[in-house]
Amino acid sequence: MPFAVQIHATGGPEALVYEEVAVSDPGPGEVRLRQRAIGVNYIDVYHRTGLYKLPKLPAIIGSEGAGDVVAIGRGVDRFKVGDRVAYAGPLGGYAEERIVPAERLVKLPEGISYETAAAGLLQGMTVRYLLREVYRVGPETTMLLHAAAGGVGLIACQWAHALGATIIGTVGSDEKAELAMANGCTHAINTKRDDFVSGVREYTQGNGCDVVYDSIGKDTFPQSLDCLKPRGLWVSFGNSSGPVPPFELTALKGSLFATRPSLLAYTATSKDLQDNAAELFEMLLSKQIRISVNHQYPLSHAADAHRDLEARRTTGSIILIP
Repeated sequence: MPFAVQIHATGGPEALVYEEVAVSDPGPGEVRLRQRAIGVNYIDVYHRTGLYKLPKLPAIIGSEGAGDVVAIGRGVDRFKVGDRVAYAGPLGGYAEERIVPAERLVKLPEGISYETAAAGLLQGMTVRYLLREVYRVGPETTMLLHAAAGGVGLIACQWAHALGATIIGTVGSDEKAELAMANGCTHAINTKRDDFVSGVREYTQGNGCDVVYDSIGKDTFPQSLDCLKPRGLWVSFGNSSGPVPPFELTALKGSLFATRPSLLAYTATSKDLQDNAAELFEMLLSKQIRISVNHQYPLSHAADAHRDLEARRTTGSIILIP
C-alpha cells in the first residue's frame, strides 16, 4: 500500500503520522494520481491545529500537488492515463497516491515542472485572484504587502511589479528584506525593528495605500487599517499569527472596505479554475514570475516542514517529495 501523512487528532507537528493507507479505485468523475511533488501551505497548519475544522478524523491534510494520472473513473474525458496534472484545493495531498475530482485538476503545460506546480499553484492562483480580481492592481496602485518574503509574498512582489505597482512589503529580517526587494518589492520594512505604519506614511508622503494584503492577521490588525487612504481596501486572506479578533464596523473609518476572500470562492467553477491557472502558467512561461522552491523535505518529514514554517524559518515555497 502507498504511504501518506495522517492526523488522528489535532495538535502540534507531532500529530503528523507517516503510515500506510489504502487508496481506492477512482469513482465516476474521479482520477487517481501518483504524486511527484506536494505543496506545503499555511492552511495545512490551520487544519492540523484544528483552527480550520476537518470533516472527520483521521484525515490526510494538504491541498496541493502534482503528478501523473494512473487511473480514471467513468465519465472522465478531459484526462487520460499518463497525463501530467496538478491541483490546488482538494484535501488529501500529503500522500504518495490519491483520488482527486477531475474537475479540480489542471493539465501541466510543457515547461512547468512537477516541483514548480506543487510549490506554486495554490500560492500563484491566490496571487492572481488577489491582484486581478479582489483589487485590480495597476501602475497607479500603491499597495502594502505583509509577509513579502513568504511563498505568496515573493510571487505577489513579482506579479505586482510586472503590473507596474508600487509595493511596500513587510518582512521579519534584513535578509528577508533583501529577498523581497530582489523580487520586485519597491520598499521593504523590517517589522522586528521598524513600525510599518510609520514606514507606510513616510513612503506615501502621508497619503496611505490603495490596498493592504494581509496574511498575518492578529499581529497586524488594526494597524493595517491605519495604512489605507480613504476608501482603501483591507484584504485579510490569512492569519499566520492568529485570527483577527472581532471588531466594530466603526473601525473602518475613512469609508474603508474590508474583505475576507478565499481561493475556493474564486475558483468555484471549473472555468474559473482553468482561467486562473492559465494566467498563472502564462506568467511563469513568459518568466515574468518564478516560483522560489527554497525548501524540500521527504514526505515522511512533513512534521519538520511544519516546524520550520511555523517558526518563520522559511522563505519562498515548501514542497514534500513522496
